[in-house]
Amino acid sequence: MFMGEFQHSIDDKGRMIIPAKFRDALGPSFVVTRGLDQCLFVYPMNEWSILEQKLKALPLMKSDARAFTRFFFSGATECELDKQGRVNLPMNLRDYAKMDKECVVLGVSNRVEIWSKGIWEQYYSQSEETFNDIAEKLVDFNFEF
Repeated sequence: MFMGEFQHSIDDKGRMIIPAKFRDALGPSFVVTRGLDQCLFVYPMNEWSILEQKLKALPLMKSDARAFTRFFFSGATECELDKQGRVNLPMNLRDYAKMDKECVVLGVSNRVEIWSKGIWEQYYSQSEETFNDIAEKLVDFNFEF
């Protein structure tokens, strides 16, 4: 399980250090793809396989299902850590997430998220204001604390 928040930076070659706490769980290779809310999602290979099976089961005749799987898979790339624990983030993914230098790495249960620091701060600020309302709506999903 991934959890926690870490501040990192991206160097001029597009490399970013993955927090040491996440490296073993990610394994020797993992998948980075476009995420929701303008961040990147990072999945260990075993989680990626589970997600892939779920997405393959979506109905091909539904345009929303086709659009989502295209968007999600077309941005996906298999990555590896170098000896310093860095991942080289492809330019198309950095452009999508508007990453230049400062970024935030989050552990979110079965995945890691990588955010541009500015976008994360804005998202966090907005979500913090409505956190109680969001928590209340989770009851609709049969979720209780």
